[in-house]
This record gives sequence, C-alpha cells and structure tokens, in this order.
Amino acid sequence: MSADIDRQQVKMKEFMSLLPLTLEIAGLPKADPGKPFNEGQLEARVMAVRNAYKMARQLVIDVSKPSESPG
Repeated sequence: MSADIDRQQVKMKEFMSLLPLTLEIAGLPKADPGKPFNEGQLEARVMAVRNAYKMARQLVIDVSKPSESPG
C-alpha cells in the first residue's frame, strides 16, 4: 500500500513540475473576469491539458536521452 502511495506522489510531483510547460504547449486562453467557462468548454480544456501533458512528458524523455552520434 505504501508503494502505491509513493508512486502516486511521484507522479503528482512529475505532473506539477511539468505543468508550466504543459500549459504553454496547450496554449489555452485565460477566462474573462466574471465569465466562467461552461461544462463543455471545461471538458475541452481538460482534454487539451491532458494531451499537452503527454507531449511535455515525451519531450522531457526525448531531451534526456543521450544524443546519438554518427559513426
């Protein structure tokens, strides 16, 4: 049980550390003051953030790989 909690905390920390990059990749506009998003807009934004997170995570994985030199 403790291992599951540890794994969940690691995943949450990873998500939070990638959040600035994720939001930049998602490119979502901010809400106008006093005009909240409706449910459909929120769902679309969640999907955009989810997809952007996958891209941000893959980018970090790709960048951290050792470079392949020809030869």
